[in-house]
Amino acid sequence: MKVIIYVEGSADELAFETLFQSLIAEKAEDGKAIQFTPAPIGHNKEMLLKMVPANAVSILMGDPEAIVVALPDLYPPNIEFPHRDYEELRDGMYACFQHELDRRHIDDARLKDRFHVFCSKYDLEALILASESALTSELGLTRLRREDKTWIEPVEDQNHNKPPKYIVMELFKKHGKKYFDTIAAPNILGSMDYQILADRCPQCFKPFVEFLTGL
Repeated sequence: MKVIIYVEGSADELAFETLFQSLIAEKAEDGKAIQFTPAPIGHNKEMLLKMVPANAVSILMGDPEAIVVALPDLYPPNIEFPHRDYEELRDGMYACFQHELDRRHIDDARLKDRFHVFCSKYDLEALILASESALTSELGLTRLRREDKTWIEPVEDQNHNKPPKYIVMELFKKHGKKYFDTIAAPNILGSMDYQILADRCPQCFKPFVEFLTGL
């Protein structure tokens, strides 16, 4: 079995590979290959939403053992089609997938069972905010001050007006650092247990973890 998980960019790819390193190895021993890969062309949400449904149909038609997963950020909203919450994002991507099946005159319900949509709410940095001790260490601090903690808890209750990435960038700047997501995100999440983060992010991240562990 091959599980191809499309994420928006390189930071997501590196962070998730690091976070799920032990699970990826465990599943590989059981003959299940988990692969995180950035969105085709551009490495952004628009390209993921636009191209992954068609890519998924091609992959699933060519490999009966493959599973394709789309894992975009929820933020920013209304990219490619109207959506402001996970359900609208999920349904929109499933509609795009069905449209591609119809366009190719493919009538095989089994393909739909091997295409899944999850999301980061509101972006990858929600997991960083949920990793407070590792985040504090990455900032070179022993503890965060009360005024540093400007985010909502649980972090998935943050919003489109101030998504987690903006908060992380501000926090790094406040402490004289620049946030490089391809470096800091793997560093921080690499020291975390994905099950702990699932408990801290139960709305959208936990269902994704349950999907992976249940493969």
